[in-house]
Amino acid sequence: MNKKDISELKRRLKKESCTITRMCGCYVDSERNRVVKLGETFLNLDEDEFYKYLEIAKKTLSGTIGNNLLELEFPMEEEATGGRQQFLMALRASELKNDELLERFYDLIIDNYDYAGNYLILIFHDAYDVIMKTHDNNKLDESEEVYEYLICAVCPVSLSKPGLGYRANENRIGPRVRDWVVGLPESGFIFPAFTDRSADIHAVMTYHKNVKEPHTELMEDILGCTARRTATEQKIAFESIVKKAFGGDEDTSQEVFYDIQQGLSDMANEAGDKADEEEPVRLTSKHVGEIMAESNVPENAAAMIENSYQKEFEEEAPFLENLIDTKAVEAGSKLRQNKELVQKVASLQQQLEDTRMLLPASEADDADPGNIKTYDVILRVKPEKASQIKSQYIGGQKCLVIPMEENEHAAINGVNTTV
Repeated sequence: MNKKDISELKRRLKKESCTITRMCGCYVDSERNRVVKLGETFLNLDEDEFYKYLEIAKKTLSGTIGNNLLELEFPMEEEATGGRQQFLMALRASELKNDELLERFYDLIIDNYDYAGNYLILIFHDAYDVIMKTHDNNKLDESEEVYEYLICAVCPVSLSKPGLGYRANENRIGPRVRDWVVGLPESGFIFPAFTDRSADIHAVMTYHKNVKEPHTELMEDILGCTARRTATEQKIAFESIVKKAFGGDEDTSQEVFYDIQQGLSDMANEAGDKADEEEPVRLTSKHVGEIMAESNVPENAAAMIENSYQKEFEEEAPFLENLIDTKAVEAGSKLRQNKELVQKVASLQQQLEDTRMLLPASEADDADPGNIKTYDVILRVKPEKASQIKSQYIGGQKCLVIPMEENEHAAINGVNTTV
């Protein structure tokens, strides 16, 4: 599913275009006990409830593809009789009117979902009459197919915060009654996937609110698919690889990570400029090696990072855009700017100091920085030494020769030395 497919489905989850036929659910407490079950004809709900439930359904289609939204394919065994895909197909065909199938569905989630508190399982059934579109995206009245699908949402149910409120029956301010409140989904899925405006029964799109620690048990134990890592998980793993290559040197590892991130960003910009670039770029270990070579990463560390990257992502190389950390790119840019500024200040200070050395002591303190001139060689000697300095060709190279006694000292660029 791409952004257009998801946006098309989200546009349907509005009051004026919603056609959800039925909604069922099960409220589960922290001890995995069923507290209450519900089953409603969706369009018959009171307006307040209708909008709240619709918001929950819509939330399972929100976020970034590859991060909050992960599309999974069913393995062959799950498409056989008794498999999870076959079970979802039967649940969809029942239009949520088969209590036995619903009980099995609730049990599947309750037995496997890893959540410490109370939560509400919601499942929606909808049938979308997909209108045919021409090549210029104009709609026709003819229908291409009826996309029948399920939306599942698992929502946390938590106790409202304590506080004070107006108690109308007592006409006073007192402690507010705390309620159990249904939150927006932690996890969910839509089955089957809606790909190129058509049902793909071999795939399911999952939703994860927490992209750092998604519910992998939803992907594996409930849906029977191989879990995928979110883009955030991939970024964290990649940053960890870079840090390990430099041991405990946090400053160096961070600077190198910033440089690599800038390289990834430049690579993404180049890929975006190519008109024929249709498929997203997958970042291989070879790409990582090339970026590090341009960033002048030490050879030992670069080899370690490249090898670790290959092992970490050997099953499937992540998309380039998944590994770009925009905050790191910005931080790296600021760090480079600060370094350049420090170098410029140091250079100007050295030029000022060199100029002061050329002036008599009485004038050095009053020198105007705006009139500073730069020289390739700056000498400052005692007056009696000035007449001893001569130019001489040595080995075909013009040199300045300054006679020195055995007990005399010289300072070169501010460093004392004995000649």
